[in-house]
Amino acid sequence: MIGLTGGIATGKSTVSEKLSSEGFAVICADALVKEVYKSEATISHIKKYYPQVFTKESIDFKKLRELFFSDNNIQKDIEGLIYSQMPSAFIAAFHALKDPDVVIYDVPLLFEKGLHKLVDVKATVYCSQQEQVKRLIKRDSISEELANNIISKQMPIEEKRNSSDIVIDNSKEEADLASFLSLFK
Repeated sequence: MIGLTGGIATGKSTVSEKLSSEGFAVICADALVKEVYKSEATISHIKKYYPQVFTKESIDFKKLRELFFSDNNIQKDIEGLIYSQMPSAFIAAFHALKDPDVVIYDVPLLFEKGLHKLVDVKATVYCSQQEQVKRLIKRDSISEELANNIISKQMPIEEKRNSSDIVIDNSKEEADLASFLSLFK
């Protein structure tokens, strides 16, 4: 199993989509998280403790993100809630695969949550922090201050890069996947 990671706005999801289109079995942690947010346990907890992020009966994720990154205790609470449900979500996704030779687990917090110990190969999609900030501001229409705050809550991209077996440089518009894909051909 390959653990594919990268910081926010490094292009990890784009790389993951390209790998999937090349026929690789990809389990996307972000997609699993979205499913976990739909669970009754999650909705009930957030509604009880953070009612201000609800509009009618659904979570306003923009409000939740602002709240999440404004308070470390809230961040720990929500991460604990979500990540306690991730193992069962991952197992279900894994069992749904059709016996692939290689599974790529696309997970932003590979190192932060200790998941790097569970994979055979660690791969990081990399771009500079300055590029991350620029991309995040453009992608999410947020302030530079919020972009820097979000990035500062993650493990530094240089540390992820140095802890990985493979680095996919995504500093340019298109990541260089040829060398990565050649490992499996």
